[in-house]
Amino acid sequence: MLYTSNEDLPLEIRTRLSEAYQDLYRAAFNSAIHWYGEASKAHQVALSAVKMQSAMDRNAFVGG
Repeated sequence: MLYTSNEDLPLEIRTRLSEAYQDLYRAAFNSAIHWYGEASKAHQVALSAVKMQSAMDRNAFVGG
């Protein structure tokens, strides 16, 4: 199952993440579902991508 738009994402993802992070989640999920073929694994990969980007975004503000 691929997500074609952010409106297709699970409600929890849509309500907890900003639009930019929803875009990232969707792209990572769609890529991972092709790679692993399992929605649960793709969800884990997508959440990890969001967490990593969030940490990078926070660190960018610390040094600036």
